[in-house]
Amino acid sequence: MLAKLTSKNQITLPKALIRYFRGCDYFDVTRENGRIVLTPVRLARADAVRGKLAELGISNADVNEAVEWARRTT
Repeated sequence: MLAKLTSKNQITLPKALIRYFRGCDYFDVTRENGRIVLTPVRLARADAVRGKLAELGISNADVNEAVEWARRTT
């Protein structure tokens, strides 16, 4: 099967292949030994948020403090 790279660097995967990955909207893309490897990823929204908070160095205590600050009426 062939997949064409467009002028906008997009690749359309063949329907015969993608049918095996129903319900999957995201793929992790890596390069291994001169090949492009796509691995299906199913993101859980909460996990994505937790991951981003960890990446930014924001702790549970920081979130709690921000919520308390936002709830103040003064």
